Amino acid sequence: MQVEQVAGIAGALIFRPTPHVDERGFFSRTFDRDVLKQAGLDPDAFVQDSISRSRRGVVRGMHIRAGAGEAKLVRCSYGAVLDVVVDLRPDSPTYRQRETFDLTGENQVTVYVPAGCAHGFQALTEPADVSYRIDRAHDPSEDVSIRWDDPDLDIHWPLPVTLMSERDLAAPSLAEAIARLT
Repeated sequence: MQVEQVAGIAGALIFRPTPHVDERGFFSRTFDRDVLKQAGLDPDAFVQDSISRSRRGVVRGMHIRAGAGEAKLVRCSYGAVLDVVVDLRPDSPTYRQRETFDLTGENQVTVYVPAGCAHGFQALTEPADVSYRIDRAHDPSEDVSIRWDDPDLDIHWPLPVTLMSERDLAAPSLAEAIARLT
């Protein structure tokens, strides 16, 4: 498994596995505690695994947690998504910068999203499954959403948005979300 720094988001990492492919399909390691340790992450810090399934065109996000934030490992286990990370850590050298990633069930790439960064994605296939490994137990009182089409985010979603949660549709602007985080 190869580890790469993400240029546009300080502290973000990409983990590229080496899938073993044959006539049956493939086998791929998606988590390796030793690789995480070598990359400077505590593999024991992750306390929850979750998965979402989305229809083509669905946007989930942009989401961030208030308080201590939430670091996560994100991977598309089936299908394809455009994954987006926005750095909202005021002391970060990449503050308010965004980075996009093409995550697919074929490449099995995992993105490490540092605490203090907003995250979201759009499903490009029918369906798209996204797996998350999260470093804190979920506390709904800390959930913060940011409007997916906020002009300050300047995210270019590749497909028309077909469906979103009520929470994401009612999300405040980036400026309002930042005020809630501070």
